[in-house]
Amino acid sequence: MLHMVFSFKTTRRLLGNSGSLLAVRGRALALAVFVAACFSLQAQTLTNDQVLQQKDSAFFLSAEARRVGEQLLLYQRDTGGWPKNVNMVRPLTSEQQDSVRRQKVRLDDSTIDNKATTMQMTFLARLFQQTHDNRYRESFRKAMAFLFSGQYDNGGWPQFWPKNHHYQVHITYNDNAMVNVLKLLRDVMNGSDPYGNGLVDSQMRERTATAFNKGIDCILATQIVVNGEPAIWCQQHDAVTLQPAKARAYELPSLCAMESAHLVIMLMQIPTPDERIVRAVNGAMKWYDDHMITGYRLEHFWANGKQDVRIVRDDDAGPLWARFYDLEKGEPFFCDRDGKPKRRLEDIGYERRTGYAWYNDKPKELYSMYEMWAEKNRIANRVSFIHNRQ
Repeated sequence: MLHMVFSFKTTRRLLGNSGSLLAVRGRALALAVFVAACFSLQAQTLTNDQVLQQKDSAFFLSAEARRVGEQLLLYQRDTGGWPKNVNMVRPLTSEQQDSVRRQKVRLDDSTIDNKATTMQMTFLARLFQQTHDNRYRESFRKAMAFLFSGQYDNGGWPQFWPKNHHYQVHITYNDNAMVNVLKLLRDVMNGSDPYGNGLVDSQMRERTATAFNKGIDCILATQIVVNGEPAIWCQQHDAVTLQPAKARAYELPSLCAMESAHLVIMLMQIPTPDERIVRAVNGAMKWYDDHMITGYRLEHFWANGKQDVRIVRDDDAGPLWARFYDLEKGEPFFCDRDGKPKRRLEDIGYERRTGYAWYNDKPKELYSMYEMWAEKNRIANRVSFIHNRQ
């Protein structure tokens, strides 16, 4: 969070104790310049994502926030979406602005991957709430239309659209792409901060509710069934068959523990869950408990002048889950760029071994959440866990 770097004493020094109205106005102007400089300086020390995820209302009153907002308007494609992995906060020269402007007609780089589009939308929503500049509202609404246009009839979203290829067409849970969209739609639907105060009209809010509900239906429809019981999800699912699908060479059809945890959280946050949601959550929690890895920890170490990673025995370690479990036996696997699954992390090459998150403990967070969810909703057939999750 962006913190103010001046104090009350600093303010008094700038304003002084003079009773002169002219003096007070002059010092107030100096203070405003000082505050703007502070925000600009601090914004320069933050990453693109840190700036775009600011929540401090004071920041959105600053000239720096408006400068960033102007650049987001510039980077927004004619599709209504934004590209990913672009520093949209860094000041642009006139030549760079012209180059970005020429890119607006692109149809192949608008995406929801890596928080793209939803992150820019939230920033502009916050900026609109503080400035009431209708251009930011219109940009947000254009982006909402982009999200509506990308949703499949089955409720899922691809990674890129309107033009996409290869695995970009799949329903994408990887990197929480679809979850980020659903979170935004849910908050717009409910009028939560910063999505109220006329940011969208009633018709768009109704359409948002429809899109959100279809998205939840898609999550339920794509949940992988193992031995007749709902389990978890793949990182991506075929847009037609809804079956687990392959993405990059090392991302094979599988049961994916990390992204699925965020899907379970999304389902548990739905008020008054129906029987379908209860069954889905219970099935996922039972699967997580059955596939928990205990007595091991992930260790980063140095060897031959390079940092490496390995799994080591540790009876005191907390629970872990592999990123991928195969669809046949439900066993962890690891994969290199050759697309050949291996049973041990050390059996894949150094580049993929150290360049991908093969283990995680995200599902650990689900247990306490599940207990509260089951108690709140009076779930009669709640899951009885067999592992110690401490």
